[in-house]
Amino acid sequence: MLLSGKKGLIIGVANKHSIAWAIAQSASSQGAQLFFNYQNDRLKENVEELVGTLPGSKAFPCDAADDGQIETLMADVGKEAGALDFLVHSIAYAPREELTGQFVNTTRKGFATALDVSAYSLVAVTRAAIPLMTQGGSVVTLTYLGAERVVPHYNVMGVAKAALEATVRYLAHDLGPRNIRVNAISAGPIKTLAARGVSGISKMVDHHKEFAPLRRATEQGEVGDTALFLVSSLGRGITGEVIYVDGGYHILGSLASVE
Repeated sequence: MLLSGKKGLIIGVANKHSIAWAIAQSASSQGAQLFFNYQNDRLKENVEELVGTLPGSKAFPCDAADDGQIETLMADVGKEAGALDFLVHSIAYAPREELTGQFVNTTRKGFATALDVSAYSLVAVTRAAIPLMTQGGSVVTLTYLGAERVVPHYNVMGVAKAALEATVRYLAHDLGPRNIRVNAISAGPIKTLAARGVSGISKMVDHHKEFAPLRRATEQGEVGDTALFLVSSLGRGITGEVIYVDGGYHILGSLASVE
């Protein structure tokens, strides 16, 4: 039981297919008590139904694009948990119209929205969680290969993920003296609710299965278990890193078109 007695907050569960939910299952299986957010009333029922399957878990309302709601979330978690040992950030969004066509046509508003929700939110929730991480802790976020290579239709989300990865490094530097580690997991393409906004996601998954060295799609559970490693004492010497869970796809020297 790697996380016996540990408490974590997982931000970004939308439904049972969410990568964040796979992380929750891995962490709960190793003894962690978990807390969650739901973005709005539309997602509340789904999230609370899932949370109800994990003993001792509880969900609170919070839109991570609103600093006031983040502060309220941390206050609620603090009352319930007393302290936090880890935080999982699994949030990304860009307007659907920004994920089709050419990147050069990205709008100013779409760019700002993608960077705010997908990258700045990590700064906001981490800063708010620091007072609860009195004994140090671990922060994990989710990124994708589109941060460093051009992936058709990923467009402004690639730029947002690049900003997210840089944010991980700067936060790791700032928070290391507090014994708080910050890392990212770069997962292969997975058909989640958020990923459906990317045009051609099914083709991306099929392409991945054909060309990745392991010749199969990335599974949510693989990402969940990697996050478990990072938030547990097994990952205590790792911070500021991007860990790839993509069947080796990122090592390939060239990427065939998936358009």
